[in-house]
Amino acid sequence: MQNINFAQQKPLSKTDKKDGDSLFVMTKSPLGAVLRSAVLPGWGQLYNESYIKAPIVWGILGGLAAAWIYNNNRYSENKDLFVQTNNERFRTLRVFYQDQRDLVSIYIGLTYLLNLIDAYVDAQLFDFSVDENPETNQTQLSLRIKLN
Repeated sequence: MQNINFAQQKPLSKTDKKDGDSLFVMTKSPLGAVLRSAVLPGWGQLYNESYIKAPIVWGILGGLAAAWIYNNNRYSENKDLFVQTNNERFRTLRVFYQDQRDLVSIYIGLTYLLNLIDAYVDAQLFDFSVDENPETNQTQLSLRIKLN
């Protein structure tokens, strides 16, 4: 009866590595990008060098903030008019602007959440590249993965 072992005899150490081997270290920290975007939306995109995305985030959030202020002001006006006149038309408008304001609040929350997700994914994929192989002139897909 033969005893055949295919298991590795000893664990690999750093000295066992070949000269061509290298340890991958991520260039951008996904957690750092998310925390930056949590503090100031768009900051994570700037950290990830996605300079065009930051003004887009700011524009969307700015537009939504303006819509929220507009709907809140109309809500307050119609609420006061309804209390003063007890006119059903002002109550209907009050409810309409309240609903619009609440809907815009949901959009603001979703935009903020998507900003965080985008910063995280962009940091994760920062080192991902698709380059042409100079020998074959074909597109080459490469992905570096950190294994600890």
